[in-house]
Amino acid sequence: MERGMGMSALRRIVSCLLLLIVPASLYAADSGAAMLYANGAAWLNGSHVPNSSAIFAGDLVQTRSDGAANIHAPGSSITVLGDSLIQFEGVSLKVEHGGVSVSTSKGVSTIAGDVRVAPASSAWTEFNVTDIDGTVRIAARKGDLTVTDDKGTVTLAQGQETTRDEQSNQSSDNKSDDKKKKKRRAGGAVPAAGGGVLDSPVAIGIGGAAIVGVTTWVLLQSSTPASPSVP
Repeated sequence: MERGMGMSALRRIVSCLLLLIVPASLYAADSGAAMLYANGAAWLNGSHVPNSSAIFAGDLVQTRSDGAANIHAPGSSITVLGDSLIQFEGVSLKVEHGGVSVSTSKGVSTIAGDVRVAPASSAWTEFNVTDIDGTVRIAARKGDLTVTDDKGTVTLAQGQETTRDEQSNQSSDNKSDDKKKKKRRAGGAVPAAGGGVLDSPVAIGIGGAAIVGVTTWVLLQSSTPASPSVP
């Protein structure tokens, strides 16, 4: 009995070590990886996120109206608001529908349609961007922003808000069609995103950590003494 309890405790310790090793390997590699934490119903590439998950450039994050998600990366903290669909690109975010709240010292920008919002300097900057039915709303909460669309680039000072048309260079009919497509896409779980994530150094590191975990488990299993054979 004591041996069984000791083995169980050892397995828990190994699991905790793996949880520590994997995030460290994510942040060590400069590949746009981060950690995603769900607060309510959230999906990553169409798969439900029960609590937390690694997230890579190109991944799609979707939240339900009564949920939210937090993305933590070195120098940046991003909240994906409820009823939103965004694409994470490491140094930028693409808002397909809904909105984000961004706090960053790494110049993380946000793109909604043809509108690009970015910190005006490398100082700590906080801002909100929402894209609802083709209208992009931008609020500079801390620090100045640059807002770029087909009309040019302007500076939005701290404490100010503004709105832009998501695709101001298109006709009204085209914008209406785009809105309908966006609503349909945001209504259900998104498909898995393509890309070479499995070829990245981070994915290789995670795979190595997984192999260590499996190997440790096998060794623990094999360390249990077998029943003596009966002659």
